[in-house]
Amino acid sequence: MSQRLLISNGYVVSVDPQVGNQRADVLVENGKIAAIGTDLPAGDAEVIDATGTVVIPGFVDTHRHTWQTAVRGLLPSCTLDEYIGVMIAKLGGIYRAEDVYVGNLIGSLEALNAGITTLVDWSHCNNTPEHADAAIRGLTEAGIRSMYAHGTPARLDYLTDASKPHPEDARRVREQYFSSSDGLLTFALALRGPGFGPAEVYEKDWRLARELDARITVHSGMRVTGLRAEPINDLQRSGLLGSDTTYVHVNELGEDEFKLIADSGGTVSIAPYVEMIMGHGHPPTSRALAAGLAPSLSVDVVSTVPGDMFTQMRTTLAQDRIQSFGDDPDVPFQATLTAEDVLRFATRNGAAACGLDHRTGTLTVGKDADIVLIRADSINTMPLVDPVSTVVTSADTSNVDTVVVGGEIRKRDGKLVGVDMARLRTLAENSRDWVIAEAGLAL
Repeated sequence: MSQRLLISNGYVVSVDPQVGNQRADVLVENGKIAAIGTDLPAGDAEVIDATGTVVIPGFVDTHRHTWQTAVRGLLPSCTLDEYIGVMIAKLGGIYRAEDVYVGNLIGSLEALNAGITTLVDWSHCNNTPEHADAAIRGLTEAGIRSMYAHGTPARLDYLTDASKPHPEDARRVREQYFSSSDGLLTFALALRGPGFGPAEVYEKDWRLARELDARITVHSGMRVTGLRAEPINDLQRSGLLGSDTTYVHVNELGEDEFKLIADSGGTVSIAPYVEMIMGHGHPPTSRALAAGLAPSLSVDVVSTVPGDMFTQMRTTLAQDRIQSFGDDPDVPFQATLTAEDVLRFATRNGAAACGLDHRTGTLTVGKDADIVLIRADSINTMPLVDPVSTVVTSADTSNVDTVVVGGEIRKRDGKLVGVDMARLRTLAENSRDWVIAEAGLAL
């Protein structure tokens, strides 16, 4: 680990109201932010010249099925029913442990390359214990901060057979890999929840999560053909709502259910691009905000959508604002969501949804140094006028110059550090070819 690092002369967008936005230096010591201010002395620190960049906290992706990376773009215009039919019913059971490793390694590096320093790996391809081990190996090798969310095997029977509880191997995984909460990887359970089985099954799953002191992430409220559920009301009736739970998508929830989540201290993860493409329902940003919730953002699946947070922020901003567009031409357009709001969703709110806001999500003295430098002097970002707008409405992955995770530089001068791209291409293509061939699909 770099003992001392000075990020010098960038424009800091801290996403911390107490720090604000300012042209400043950021000093990193022993993996943590030690100081933010002007003309900080470098001493023996390694200096990164941040001139011409906007310095932000790393993005937080609160829900990604990372194991699917090697079939990127397979289902670009699918419905949710089609996704379940292909990815879960047809491909999921084919995946070998090594395919999960490849997906998690390349997907995590893709996230880092795009400035995502924290990733919730919603890992529901645990077909064997070796699959879980491989998922964790991929995350660890990439060097990303991740909440590893242990899920079920990727088979349709786990969605249709109500008698199947969460795999007991979660206990081994918790004990073997997550004895401490101080590392880059933390532990969660990715549960199915109401609508995918009777109350006795999901109640057992929730008890398991709380016995293992694991955060919970659960798909809730998507529009699935033939499925009628009030998942949050069901959890309320079972006494299971809590501040340890993130509800993903939540498109079809009632207003009473949003209020129940807020009252319980729960959090929500919205994946606007995939929700509109697949037909989960309207991204519920305004409804979540109206209930007092602080939405976070997620990519979900690169089999259908881009793997960066710029896309999610812009999609959220545009979709939510047009929701405010009325039919009466004499009534002024009165949208309220701003670029600053969606940047907060992609950083601070995401960290809170992972229970990691004490460690990351803002540029704050004492927090872990998860820092991203966005070039503001490129052809698509210059000249710098509004730093927040530059990040949200102008920048893309090509402008991500430097990525630091826990004080370690993972991307420098626009290139991932210590990554053998030729090896990654071979791994990706071999995994893709195996899965596609075994499924009897054609490229």
